[in-house]
Amino acid sequence: MSYRKEKVLSLTGTEVNGLDRSALQEQCDLHLNEKMHGVCFSPYEGQQEPGDPISEEQVRRKLALLQPHTKWIRVFSCTEGNDIIPQLAREYGMKTLVGAWVGEDEEKNEEEIERLIELARAGFVDIAAVGNEVMYRKELEESALIAYINRVKEAIPEVPVGYVDAYYEFTNRPKITEACDVILANCYPYWEGCHSDYSLLYMKQMYYQAQQAAPDKKVIITETGWPSEGDSLGAANPGYENALKYFINAQSWSQKEGIEMFYFSAFDEAWKVGAEGSVGAFWGLWDQAEKRKF
Repeated sequence: MSYRKEKVLSLTGTEVNGLDRSALQEQCDLHLNEKMHGVCFSPYEGQQEPGDPISEEQVRRKLALLQPHTKWIRVFSCTEGNDIIPQLAREYGMKTLVGAWVGEDEEKNEEEIERLIELARAGFVDIAAVGNEVMYRKELEESALIAYINRVKEAIPEVPVGYVDAYYEFTNRPKITEACDVILANCYPYWEGCHSDYSLLYMKQMYYQAQQAAPDKKVIITETGWPSEGDSLGAANPGYENALKYFINAQSWSQKEGIEMFYFSAFDEAWKVGAEGSVGAFWGLWDQAEKRKF
């Protein structure tokens, strides 16, 4: 027999269930003050949405808030003012995972790809991501995406290049996996209806599946998180404490295992309600007023 009381359900991360809100907040403070590996960053505020003007002042203000708490930021686009973000991030001593947002609009794709290459050649990109969940959205043929990936790899051979999508796409699409220097996997137990008590185990399995799809390549978790408000999905319930526990468990595990992870996301964003329903606006570690939630 190998029973130990302290080991009961220990792999689930449920030891945080015994902590009150104050103790949970203390654990959160520890992780943020020690600096996360990375966080996903969008500059939009108020009722802004992609395509609206972005000021240098708002980007600087938000980056200054994040700088004490993260080593890297992830940027989703290289156009519509987003290209200033990796440049300013350098001033704050942050490393960058910079994405070119590609989809159905070929002209816009060209803008994104060319600006990504320019930023990388200027030294503002540590990892380049060509596309984000474009296979999931069915906005591009696989062959076209691979052509973009190869074009960027050829243009900036000194920078690792990958593609961001749900973890299972790297199993389902081996040609894309082969084209990538690095595997950039999104892992969301919430979006698969997983109960919060088992969310850490579930997220680990998502990561391991991506790892099995590319055993000779680095796998980075490019998005994971838990909404603090909104509607439930299956057994997955949003909520302040569930979000706080998920953050603590995800940070503890990734740091212990040396896994690079970008938490989603830095700030709550009102515009995401349209795409994701009621939970869309509540994924941030900071709220829309730029106040720490946890």
